[in-house]
Amino acid sequence: MGRISFSCLFPASWHFSLSPVGLPRLLLPSFRQLLLLGLLAGLLGLLYLLLVMGKGQYNWTGRDQQVHRHMARVTDVDATDTSNPNLNYGLVVDCGSSGSRVFVYCWPRHNGNPHDLLDIRQMRDQHRKPVVMKIKPGISELATTPEKASDYIYPLLSFAAQHIPKSKHQETPLYILCTAGMRVLPESQQEALLEDLRTDIPVHFNFLFSDSHVEVISGKQEGVYAWIGINFVLGRFDHVDDEREAVVEVQVPGSDQQEALVRKRTAGVLDMGGVSTQIAYEVPKTVSFASPQQEEVAKNLLAEFNLGCDAHRTEHVYRVYVSTFLGFGGNAARQRYEESIVSKTLIQNKLLGQHVGESAESPHLDPCLPRDLQDEIGPAGQRVHLRGTGDFDLCRQLLQPFLNRTNETQSSLNGIYQPPIDYQNSQFYGFSEFYYCTEDVLRMGGDYNATKYSRAAKSYCATQWKTLKERFDRGLYASHADLHRLKYQCFKSAWMYEVFHSGFSFPTVYENLKTALLVYDKEVQWTLGAILYRTRFLPLRDIQQESLKGAHSHWRHSFSFVNNHYLFLACFLVVVLSILLYLLRLRRIHRRMAQRGTAAVSSSSSSSASTVQWLEEGLGSPAAPVIL
Repeated sequence: MGRISFSCLFPASWHFSLSPVGLPRLLLPSFRQLLLLGLLAGLLGLLYLLLVMGKGQYNWTGRDQQVHRHMARVTDVDATDTSNPNLNYGLVVDCGSSGSRVFVYCWPRHNGNPHDLLDIRQMRDQHRKPVVMKIKPGISELATTPEKASDYIYPLLSFAAQHIPKSKHQETPLYILCTAGMRVLPESQQEALLEDLRTDIPVHFNFLFSDSHVEVISGKQEGVYAWIGINFVLGRFDHVDDEREAVVEVQVPGSDQQEALVRKRTAGVLDMGGVSTQIAYEVPKTVSFASPQQEEVAKNLLAEFNLGCDAHRTEHVYRVYVSTFLGFGGNAARQRYEESIVSKTLIQNKLLGQHVGESAESPHLDPCLPRDLQDEIGPAGQRVHLRGTGDFDLCRQLLQPFLNRTNETQSSLNGIYQPPIDYQNSQFYGFSEFYYCTEDVLRMGGDYNATKYSRAAKSYCATQWKTLKERFDRGLYASHADLHRLKYQCFKSAWMYEVFHSGFSFPTVYENLKTALLVYDKEVQWTLGAILYRTRFLPLRDIQQESLKGAHSHWRHSFSFVNNHYLFLACFLVVVLSILLYLLRLRRIHRRMAQRGTAAVSSSSSSSASTVQWLEEGLGSPAAPVIL
């Protein structure tokens, strides 16, 4: 009897030959062996299906891609590859009160999924440094000479133009956004400065720039941009299923859908600077108002916007509350407090004939200064001498009237409307003074605990100034902490505590405040949120280009990583089934051959009958190879 050869080109090239006489057990299996082989093949296919094409496959193509994009966004410090033709660029100029800065951002071509936002990152030069440049003073200093505005901004745009490939200039959007310094100018002066920029910039630069790309933004807009930027870096806009992430039910603004949308919980932002304090957070549920007047006020504090590129989709629709409180920053609050001390002391001395605070020997006792610290406040001719008593709890009580709270429901600092916060399911990040007050001296920045914080602040205030000064000289505090911080740490600790718990009404058991200077070791500017919001419709261009591709391109794109595995599994099962059918066929042929062999008279006639039997079955010569 001849040999039977097997060849296969999938999944890898192989070839071998077997003799049915020499290996009868392999080619002529029993029914039990065939059943066992079939069950083994089925189990292998099922295992492959579960491991590769089930939940694990979703992880590879869904969650892991999102995690990779997010981690790249927050940890990427490589130099930007300007030779990449699929890279896009954008510019934002922040015209602040003390100076102006240009930020250069970049992002790869959109992936065509309308559920995803642009993957915007800060551009880095060949030395891996962020492409940023700052000039002084602020543009508001040119209020009386508006014709110099374009000359003032020229160095920033020239710097940015050198880093962006020239072939990309025409499609690179440029936004010039002015903040606090310009807001205080009369509208006529504002418009004169902006008009000079609108007229002259297109003459010298070929960026994508229109009249609407330069404006004075409100404090509300600035707060919304800051909220967007921080949540974008935190990955809170990547709406993928992840059991580790907290979620929230959202009643989408302006939507008729009955069911609430469940998505990732965003983070609120608290920021206390030297002059002002700001709060911004998402309001997931529709709010009710105590009065028509309160509703009118709320309209100016609530911002509803869609970050997605498709106005008909709701997964990126947000309702955010933003409020800025001028005069409630750390330094401004201390100034108001000192003015109150001077005024009250002078009045009391005049009415009662006393001489409190007129000299260091008869000082005014201030519980908001460290123990035994001597200070002098007030204008010339009305100086008041202070000596600290370091009483943290008494300091807190004295500061409560400066919050200007009212008895109205749903109100916070200065009686301003504040929507309810779900303290059980919320998270806030505290920046600037919220971080400095907890970290610079107390060294407990990060996760905030009211009990531990107040205990540490109380101990600091009660410590003698001489001891605090010795600790400072020994370098026991943060490297950027100075004597000014040491002096007013007691006051600012009490002020931050009162603003957070009494002003914004956070309970003392609240555990989801994280004080931070950076997010993932990066300073997050509001300009990131600004360009993300203002370029939100750009993905439509890439999505439309994808939809216009030919049928072949669409078919090829549809055969993604998932479909390739389906194809492999189908081929694997076809091969296994073919082998099984072939072995069954051989078994039946062998049975007939054995029956005829027992009736033969001699070995030669048996061989002849075997050959005739092969021909009758239509298989041709037994030496012919069978290719699978």
